[in-house]
Formats: sequence, C-alpha cells, structure tokens
Amino acid sequence: MRHVDEALDKALSPWMKGGGPLGDVVLSSRVRLARNLADTPFPPQMTPDLAERTKERVARAFEGWRDREGRPLRLIEIARLSPLDRQVMVEKHLTSPLHVRQEAGALLLSADEATSIMINEEDHVRFQCLAPGLDLAPALERALRLDQYGEECLPWAYDEDWGYLATCPTNVGTGLRASVMAHLPAIALSNQLQGILLALSNAGLTARGLYGEGSEAHGHLFQISNARTLGRSEGEIVQQMESAVRQVVERERSLRELMASQMGDQLADRVWRAYGILANARSISSAEAMELLSLLRLGVDLHIVPQVDPGIFNELIVLTRPGFLQRLLGGAQSPEKRDTKRASLIRAALARATG
Repeated sequence: MRHVDEALDKALSPWMKGGGPLGDVVLSSRVRLARNLADTPFPPQMTPDLAERTKERVARAFEGWRDREGRPLRLIEIARLSPLDRQVMVEKHLTSPLHVRQEAGALLLSADEATSIMINEEDHVRFQCLAPGLDLAPALERALRLDQYGEECLPWAYDEDWGYLATCPTNVGTGLRASVMAHLPAIALSNQLQGILLALSNAGLTARGLYGEGSEAHGHLFQISNARTLGRSEGEIVQQMESAVRQVVERERSLRELMASQMGDQLADRVWRAYGILANARSISSAEAMELLSLLRLGVDLHIVPQVDPGIFNELIVLTRPGFLQRLLGGAQSPEKRDTKRASLIRAALARATG
C-alpha cells in the first residue's frame, strides 16, 4: 500500500487532488495566454541559436518572480529530459505534446505545479494556470499577473487593431485559451454527444480529447475551450465559457438522474461489473481502464458505489497512463508488462480507497 501512496504523491500535482466547484462533472480548469516577443522572429522562423537565446532571455525575465508563499519557479529544460520524462510531463498536463518535441524548449514550473510558463512552444511564451473544478476566473487572474510581470522587461508583440500577435491566427487578440476538462458519461451514453458538440460549436466553443487538439476522448473526458480570442476581452471569454459549461453540467446531471431512474438495476449492473473488473483484473489496457473507470466514477457520483472515494478517478487517469507506468517500472516496457502493472496499481488503489 505504501508503494501506491508514494506513486500517487508523485503522479498527482497538488492542484489535482481537490474536487473544486462542480467537481462531479468538471475535473479541472485551465487558462493559457499566448505571447510573442516583438523583436524576435516567431518560433517557426527561429534558428536553433536564436531559440536558445530566447529561452535564456525569457527564463532570466522570471528569475525574480515568486508565488504568494514566496517560492520561485523551477526551470526545466526539455533537452535534458528523457523521452519518458517528456511523456509524463504531457500526461500530467504540465505541458503540451508539441512543446516536448522542442529541443530549445523549457518550462518554468511553480512548486504546486498549478502555474507554468512554456518557452518556445508554438509561441515564444505561453502562460498556463490550472485549478480543480470550474474555477476559470482565479486561474485567469494568476495568468494575467504573470503576463504583467513579464511585460515589465519583455516587449510583447502587440497591434492596436489586432491585439496580441500569435503564430496561429486563431490565437490573435487576447491570446487567451480557457478550457475545462469535463467528465460527460451520461451525455455520451445517452447518444446526445453530437447535439452538445454542435451547440458548443455554435457558441464559439470546441470540444476535444483528453490532451487537446488531435487527441481522442477516452473515458468520456472532453476538453471544452473557446475557439476564438479576437474581439472580446479576457473577462468576456471566461464569462461565456463558464456560462456554457454550467449548461453542459446541468444537462449531464439531469441525464445522470434520468439514467438512474429509468435504467435502475441495469445501470447498477454495468457499474458493478466495471468495479468487479477493475478490482480483480490481472491485466488491463489503457483504453479499457479509462472506460471502466469512467463508469465507476459515474456510479460513485450516483451513490451506486458509495464506499469509493470519487477522487480515485482523478488519481488513476494519471497513474495508469503509459508514460507514468513505465517510470514506475524503471524504463520502457512492453504493452503486456504495462497492462499487468496497470491492473496491479488499480487493484491496490481501489483497495486503499475502500479501506
């Protein structure tokens, strides 16, 4: 048991452990601000030497920054990370799949891992602030503080008509991408997902998989974010996002209650079967684990399985990812060994959660 507890401590950033507002549906919130230097070619046009100098310049600009507890940011250089460590950073949502491929990239990371600065991703600088549940406004406040701190010595690329300039046209304007990670099993299982996705699109929002653009939606997890940043203030974007997400939460909750009343024993049977497999399997794939954990979390939220801590879902969607599993096993492993280790960790974590 102690081994699992230690693994969880390393897997979970502190911000991931709390339920947060509307935490039964919204697992986390993220605010990201894209910024570029006015006197430097944007990342796609930089030479390797210029990219290195840009990394050093931005890192120096934030050497004096401290959080509310007086703690500095920690510099992590992508080139110094192993392929496995890069994968783990993505699985923990600390950075992006694109960023870990940049040899001149770097990450400035806060002690609680809720605040980070990506250097030399698609843009020169990307501020990222994370929070549990639906909590976009405080995350935006933290991101704007970082933006203002950096602006004191870094010349942001800005146009009076267009706003902040970015590598991708969709980020021009505020440079703000606000998103939430939502667990929507009832919407998905009720075949209403396409209608919800269309409604979000019509409202200027988009929904993607667990790791954003280009990723698949496993375990009924969807990343909902604004699709446009031009023509509205940061506060307006966040306000619209929160309003839309609250409507999705209401729909998900009403469908959960409807499923519980209409399906009754059938739904309970599906949930308990999922629990039985997770609690006893000796080998399980990542995709199957995600789907079964989603059903288990639904059962916990509907009090079908009352003895399981709902936070176990948040823990295991990180702990059972391929990169983190291989780190626990000491290096690259075959899919078969990963599946065996994943099943073992899930069994131990469920035993701990119900004990």
